[in-house]
Amino acid sequence: MIPVEYVSSNGIKLRTLFLDNGNWWKLFLKYRHLIRLSIIINVSKLLVCRTSFLGYHHFVCPTCSKSIKVPHSCKSRFCPSCGKKATDIWIKNSFNTLPKTIWQHITFTMPSELWAFFWLNRYLMNRIPLIAANIIKEWAKRKGFLPGIFLAIHTFGRDLKKNIHIHLSSTVGGLSLTYDSWLRGTYFYHESLKKTWRYHIIALLREEFKKGCLKLPSSLKHITSYNEFYSWTTQFYEKTWVVHLNDQSDNMKANVEYLGKYLKRPPLGETRIKHYDGNTVTFEYLDHYTNIKETMTLPVLDFIERLICHIPDKNFRNIRYYGFLANRLRGKLLPLVYKLLDIKTVITTKVYLSWRTLIQTAYKYDPLRCPFCKSIMLLKAVVLPSYYSLVSKHEEIAHGYFPLLL
Repeated sequence: MIPVEYVSSNGIKLRTLFLDNGNWWKLFLKYRHLIRLSIIINVSKLLVCRTSFLGYHHFVCPTCSKSIKVPHSCKSRFCPSCGKKATDIWIKNSFNTLPKTIWQHITFTMPSELWAFFWLNRYLMNRIPLIAANIIKEWAKRKGFLPGIFLAIHTFGRDLKKNIHIHLSSTVGGLSLTYDSWLRGTYFYHESLKKTWRYHIIALLREEFKKGCLKLPSSLKHITSYNEFYSWTTQFYEKTWVVHLNDQSDNMKANVEYLGKYLKRPPLGETRIKHYDGNTVTFEYLDHYTNIKETMTLPVLDFIERLICHIPDKNFRNIRYYGFLANRLRGKLLPLVYKLLDIKTVITTKVYLSWRTLIQTAYKYDPLRCPFCKSIMLLKAVVLPSYYSLVSKHEEIAHGYFPLLL
């Protein structure tokens, strides 16, 4: 029986799937020796998001003494609600900060046979964003300019299967290498990008094997020497490597919103979950090749397993900036870019969307307006959680031993 508190107006909530019948705890016990600490933390955050377990703000009406308690959110990217909020904030800040010029979105993929190397050697996921960015930077350098680049590493496809690829956006043009002019217009040659990307990924794997750092999939345990591995990887020069170039566009808002849906949100929005019967989960996805919406049904533990494997390690940066957008350069170079592009109005203050603003925007009412006397409620107290860490309370949380509502 699904507790009524877990069912949203849009359908089944992820918290339902994890807590119902002890699904998450069953999966944890089955794979506890494989489940990373970051998975435990982020799943625990999801389960207690907006409950008093995380503490709350206590508001009181100064006129009639009506009070409400607003539970704290978990701020995890894995949480659909908090991930959506983080996405909206990132989109607004990026639209305010990124220069209004022509951009191009590029997707770097690799053959599916190579994905396993990055799952078994997760530290390599930190290396491939720089490879993709350097390909664009080196191309631009030969043209005499420094581009602005932001990108994200993506680990899943629309059907939640493992699919490692890079989403990158670059300015079409950039700062001259002397920083005194803006060079407009260039074209990235598809074949050149693809060959360079292929070379660097294969070289990375060969280098790591040579150093003795690379864990191999079970199907390749027979490979013991560098020459054998070198020979095995040679076949991938004949495989299909897809590097997709979107049309160049000066619609900055559309570009940022397109990237936003990949960068901050969790792998699956709750509105895509169409059915849950206690044993299986049916979710909807858009087939990339046919552009038709399809459904997939999985046993609930398999569904949860597909979701959690995409939770990044702690301190892993999904979004990265390069060129004149690099963190160490943007303070100096962005003002030059704005000046050269004649951008006169720039909003430098970061946007913050409070829970009150979000509710006012989505539901058209003020949650702090007293329903009885219409006065604005005032903050009386902030109650912080009493536990030391979510990990220490993991078993209690996994069994649902926490207050749902205040």
